[in-house]
Amino acid sequence: MTVKLAVDCMGGDVGCTVTLPAILNFVNRHPDAHVVAVGHLEQMQKALEHLHALAHPQITLMHASETVLMDDSIETALRRKKDSSMRVCATLVKENKVDAFISAGNTGALMAVSRYVLKTLDGIDRPAIASALPNEKGGTTTLLDLGANVDCEPMHLLQFAQMASVLVNTMENRPHPTVGLLNVGEEAIKGNDTVKQAGELLRASTLNFYGNVEGNDIFLGTTDIVVCDGFVGNVSLKVTEGLAKMIAGLVRQEFSRHWWTKLLALCAAPVLLRIRKLVDHRRYNGAVLLGLRGLVIKSHGSADTYAFEWAIKRAYSGVKNKTVARIATAFLSNSPDTSHTAAPPP
Repeated sequence: MTVKLAVDCMGGDVGCTVTLPAILNFVNRHPDAHVVAVGHLEQMQKALEHLHALAHPQITLMHASETVLMDDSIETALRRKKDSSMRVCATLVKENKVDAFISAGNTGALMAVSRYVLKTLDGIDRPAIASALPNEKGGTTTLLDLGANVDCEPMHLLQFAQMASVLVNTMENRPHPTVGLLNVGEEAIKGNDTVKQAGELLRASTLNFYGNVEGNDIFLGTTDIVVCDGFVGNVSLKVTEGLAKMIAGLVRQEFSRHWWTKLLALCAAPVLLRIRKLVDHRRYNGAVLLGLRGLVIKSHGSADTYAFEWAIKRAYSGVKNKTVARIATAFLSNSPDTSHTAAPPP
């Protein structure tokens, strides 16, 4: 089966100069994939000519006359730019012409356009944004929501956990993944009313609920999944990115301070390179918009070619593992017992 993907080539901070090289690298490594590159036709043609790949058999170019800018409002993206590369990609998914789409564009606009065009799955009140983060056990912790829902009700947090359980099960082959509820303490009596009530719902479900977890548990790998509202999740993610960037800068600065520190850096290079690879945020690029009637992957807006290719790979893996279909199966019933369907269907 050919995996068909659409890419919003104009989204993000750089656009074609990143997205098209990433597409080319991806299709050269995946002969069973075909990518529809959506954007300004002339710009894409020039970029592919520069890459000597204008006639690549696994890449189709599709023109879109408009681009959703990073500072565009949701209203602009929805009502004024109906032929944007982002919206064309979403429409391709809706019409079953592609299996998924990837964009590095404006997060708010991407969620709004995707939800408007694709709609949510039955039984799901709100979509959520989920991403995998590295942990000290050598694996990943899936954190959600990362900004789609600033204010949540307890039932929403339960639904996030259900969707993430399916995601981790299918994408990472972890049967019955553990779920933690992000809180200010491990005790069940801690937290605001929403978190306390969400904890009660999770304990009553048949998900593999570990209990409350704290911020440090995300990177300790205490649970496979950490659930929170979008405000907390987005702040946590941005703090993490900022800290990682600061530490990397400090390490470079200290090792380049004197000739002997440069010599130490040379000696320590194998260890430093291994650590860098393990914690390289680019390898975890590609957040999943869960709960929609189609697979949508959000790349970081400042992603380079290497990072954007990882986002495409995440979409490819999601299609291969039928993630959306399995989430839909998990929510076929509107009863509270839907939580038992976290495992994939036979």
